[in-house]
Amino acid sequence: MEKLKNVLDELITDNMIQAVLSNPLFKEKGTKVKVRPVLIQEKLLFQETLYRENKVFHCNCTTEEIKERMLLYMQENFRQVELFAPDYAVTALISRKGKITVKKRRQETLSKAGQNTVQSAGSKEDRPTPPAHNRIRRYILEEGKPVDFLIGLGVQTKDGRIVKARYDKFRQINRYLEFVEDIVKQLPQDEPVRIIDFGCGKSYLTFAMYYYLHVLRGYDVKITGLDLKADVIELCNRLAEEYHYEQLHFEKGDISTYAGEDCVDMVVTLHACDTATDYALEKAIRWGAKVIMAVPCCQHEVNRQIANSELNQILKYGLIKEKLSALLTDAIRARLLEEMGYDTQILEFIDMEHTPKNILIRAVKREGMRKKKEDINSLTDFLHVKTTLQKLLEEETD
Repeated sequence: MEKLKNVLDELITDNMIQAVLSNPLFKEKGTKVKVRPVLIQEKLLFQETLYRENKVFHCNCTTEEIKERMLLYMQENFRQVELFAPDYAVTALISRKGKITVKKRRQETLSKAGQNTVQSAGSKEDRPTPPAHNRIRRYILEEGKPVDFLIGLGVQTKDGRIVKARYDKFRQINRYLEFVEDIVKQLPQDEPVRIIDFGCGKSYLTFAMYYYLHVLRGYDVKITGLDLKADVIELCNRLAEEYHYEQLHFEKGDISTYAGEDCVDMVVTLHACDTATDYALEKAIRWGAKVIMAVPCCQHEVNRQIANSELNQILKYGLIKEKLSALLTDAIRARLLEEMGYDTQILEFIDMEHTPKNILIRAVKREGMRKKKEDINSLTDFLHVKTTLQKLLEEETD
């Protein structure tokens, strides 16, 4: 491993854009690891993202720590590592006999042929992006390029500059589009794509989704945003008409009673309060939606119910009970989606420093059998809770 150690010593610097470890021997130990430099409180660290089964794990490490961790990963599991810098990329491969081969490509090679290599490491999200410090990050919606809805919603100026006070919103929109980009191949390719956005609010992300899918990717989409606020709906419809987003429409309505569709390809629900998320998920399941994306908010239901003598010593602390209940609520939702035939992930939507509502449940309909329900029911019985989504799904089954 001395040869690989020398490569890491040379490339693990603040000039590195990204590293991707792949080609695992044991998938249960992880299918991929991504590493990128980040600047946290003016200190250079390296953020590691480990993908294992349907979960994602993050940690921030110093330069020496990340080198040691990457070497250990390569010794125990991964057979390939790709490191990207602005001017070149390096690939290190470990054969079955333990021989290490290192290849270095200049930027000219990377720009023409290397894109396929970058893609092979995983999804389009694996394409190298520079760290946030000392250079402009490459977003899907780029800084400096005017986008009509971003200007209309006050995120951009007319010349494409990001309004300083709205930069977090700009980052959030692009982060959301990265999640959409990951699942876009699951949507119909040769027929209109039907999408519902429940609890759309001011619809920053609804407009972004329409712009990305229809304007940038050329999909034939029909998107409906639903919200309870009449003034917000009026504003969004006016903006959609102004931008000539002809297949984007907004309606006033309640998620629990919405009955405007029989078949939907993708259901989005962002920050729908408390059990409104459950009603949105139930409708998505009933429609057989191919993709579901939910960022829950204000999970009070389990907090009101949870009771267990073995947990009393920690449940007596109100803040702990509240946070634990919120996490349990989303974990139960994710497991129920799996039982109903979806491959489900719980991901970090946006950094916790920007919003505590940062959990994204992303579910993609799988081909094959549903999973059994005994495990989740035994858990909820143990906690003495019954969620709205459980009740709705049981009613539908009956």
